[in-house]
Amino acid sequence: MQVEATSTVRFGRTSIPYGIRRSPRRKTVSVAVDPEDGVLLTAPVGVSVERLDRVVKDRAPWILGKLHQTEASEPRPAPREFVSGESFLYLGRQYRLRVVPRKHPGPAKLSAGWLAVEVERGLKASRRASAVRDGLVAWYWARAEQKLPERVQAWAHAAGGKRIGDIIIADQRRRWASCDSAGNLRFNWRIAQAPLRLVDYVVVHELAHLRHRDHTPAFWRALEEAQSDYGVRRRSLRGLGPGLEW
Repeated sequence: MQVEATSTVRFGRTSIPYGIRRSPRRKTVSVAVDPEDGVLLTAPVGVSVERLDRVVKDRAPWILGKLHQTEASEPRPAPREFVSGESFLYLGRQYRLRVVPRKHPGPAKLSAGWLAVEVERGLKASRRASAVRDGLVAWYWARAEQKLPERVQAWAHAAGGKRIGDIIIADQRRRWASCDSAGNLRFNWRIAQAPLRLVDYVVVHELAHLRHRDHTPAFWRALEEAQSDYGVRRRSLRGLGPGLEW
């Protein structure tokens, strides 16, 4: 049974988006929290969205508790050590890290299939790890500054004619992107690690927000019009996301 509609309820400062499934066999409304699909309501045919919104609001404490349990139960990747041999993604492809001590370090670069990061010779382990991370962040940041404007241009129709402002790369913890009322788009540099199809999902998501600020049914319809498989991409990014945060 497919999700037929979506809605969003505000509970305090928290937004709770949910999907709606209808079944002629159901006599009551059921609420489920799925690890991949989020909050799902299965309702009898004919039950209004307004009534379902009230159900979600009434059960919001329980729903948020379940969502927090789901997040807490997800396995976290092992901490990065930033040493030679570790794997890092760029646009979904794995590259091995090569740490190269130099008297005068230069910027990180892709070289012969390796992601090479130069660091000052003689650094202690902790300072070396920090220097490697800094070099990697700078490299990904530059790649994001190059790639994101290209993807925004490729999907510009998803903005529905709304003005697209500046494209800004930022360090946004636990947020892939955001937009403001002036049409400026901010992207987390970490998204450059993800496969291009997931980068495109983030881009289209924000472009749709230029037309619809909140996660209303109209927003999800606009997103589906632009990218019919957005749900699959969204779930893939949710699964991959923890491994991209370092």
